[in-house]
Amino acid sequence: MEKAKDNISVLDLLLRPELPDVRKVLPEKKVEIKRLSELAGTPVVFTIRALTYDQTRKVQDRPRGEQAVNGVLLGCVEPAWKDCSLLDVSRGIATPIDAIKSKLTAGEIDELYAEIQVLSGYLVRTLNDVKNA
Repeated sequence: MEKAKDNISVLDLLLRPELPDVRKVLPEKKVEIKRLSELAGTPVVFTIRALTYDQTRKVQDRPRGEQAVNGVLLGCVEPAWKDCSLLDVSRGIATPIDAIKSKLTAGEIDELYAEIQVLSGYLVRTLNDVKNA
């Protein structure tokens, strides 16, 4: 029986219906922003999601200093940073990027982006070496 398992091609495995289309079904995770929770007196929990290949490339095409905040913009499900209620031009919050920078510290933005990268398959080993291949 094990011999039959060894003869299954990678193509056959990729065609299995239980393997999702990662352009449509992406890993999600809930993370708490401790500083905001302390200030609000209640847990402030964000829902983040992995980025698609195309979203990752859009973020990577940005200048280095803008990548994390753009990754958070694309990778945050909740809150939806593009919600117009977060904008307030009179306070200098004219864009979703401004909203992120007005509510999160630089370290929080970087940490959120790091978590989004992990969900997207970065910052972890996603491949295993095959011995005796």
